[in-house]
Amino acid sequence: MGKDLRTEATDRLFDAILTLKNREECYRFFEDVCTVNELQALSQRFEVAHMLRNSQTYMDIAETTGASTATISRVNRSLNYGHDGYDLVIGRLSENKQ
Repeated sequence: MGKDLRTEATDRLFDAILTLKNREECYRFFEDVCTVNELQALSQRFEVAHMLRNSQTYMDIAETTGASTATISRVNRSLNYGHDGYDLVIGRLSENKQ
């Protein structure tokens, strides 16, 4: 995360998210914090990341998620050159399914 994003306000937001205990609480909080479009965009990016990690093609991902190739490319760039946040969460979700 860039230096300019590490602020007290961002810390408070992340601390608030860490207090959520289940999916229903997440829905309640994120429906208040985000617009429907913002939440759908976040969900779409996460789905794209998951599909890229499962070696699906851009064409399949675009068809399934409705994401543009620009969005898919941005997510792919984050997967390859980012801070490993997607992989951290995807890995934990995979562990929890076992």
